[in-house]
Amino acid sequence: MNDQGAIFPDFLQLGLFETHPYRKLGELFCGPGGMALGAKLTGYDHVWAIDSDEDTCRTYRRNIDCGQVLATPVEEVDFHTLSDIDGLCFGFPCNDFSQVGERKGTLGHFGGLYQWAALALSHFQPAFFVAENVDGLRSTNASRDFPKILEAFAKSGEHGYSVFPQTYFLEDFGIPQTRHRIFIVGLRNDLELGAFEHPKPSGHRVSCQAALEEPPIPDWATNHELTDHAAHVTERLSYIKPGENAFTADLPPHLRLNVKGAKISQIYRRLKKDEPSYTVTGSGGGGTHIYHWAENRALTNRERARLQTFPDDFDFIGGRGSVRAQITH
Repeated sequence: MNDQGAIFPDFLQLGLFETHPYRKLGELFCGPGGMALGAKLTGYDHVWAIDSDEDTCRTYRRNIDCGQVLATPVEEVDFHTLSDIDGLCFGFPCNDFSQVGERKGTLGHFGGLYQWAALALSHFQPAFFVAENVDGLRSTNASRDFPKILEAFAKSGEHGYSVFPQTYFLEDFGIPQTRHRIFIVGLRNDLELGAFEHPKPSGHRVSCQAALEEPPIPDWATNHELTDHAAHVTERLSYIKPGENAFTADLPPHLRLNVKGAKISQIYRRLKKDEPSYTVTGSGGGGTHIYHWAENRALTNRERARLQTFPDDFDFIGGRGSVRAQITH
């Protein structure tokens, strides 16, 4: 499971839905199935799922028992062709809200896709929804986007929803990386389900070494290929200590990066084995793949998947770059 899926069981453990037969889920922007796996382990069933990327949908089909998986842009989906649902899940795209990028917010193409989640809520009128996005959502466009999005969700459908947003510091919930995400839970007003109380952090932190080595990754695990680094990359890593990056390490002149304005970046940053990993990202060029604390190499996709708490038998489909993007989707 990814950050979505790993936290999803905590929503249901509160007993809020135990007396209600709300078990059929639909999912927009579904990714490879992290949230779906979390829901499945809690007793929920996905009846349909939608994502625009074909590799991602192939991975979803491989790992999740779901009635219908559509590889289609959400803007092109006819909701009338989909089965009724009790709950809607959506990790709506974060590209325009992330601290990395132009931060166009709801004015960007990706940032505006939340509107299709609101349309889905109005069409299906599920009993509840669970949404997820980056914490940067709170600050785009002079902090106007977040209340606008919450209002759109709250006013969806005939009855509207009570919305309960919360920022999660996921490293305090046992996720082995520093990852800050907003979760928004919505409950349909006419059902009188009461107020939703977000789960409290356990305070138990898992180090990246424990996540990657306890137990060791089995030989049969897929997506565990090592990167064939150029000689200068391996040499550069040999000078970088755990916790340092290419700008804070004491590098000889021929190994320094001629890049300005990136002194606090994660470029060639090595993990500190006794701490959670820094945030796993799904894109970026050279030097952004997360680097082992002791070995002069980038992590494999399977190791990155472990930091996202996907089980070892979760098989990702596609090329290495595609898999990397799916792991954090």
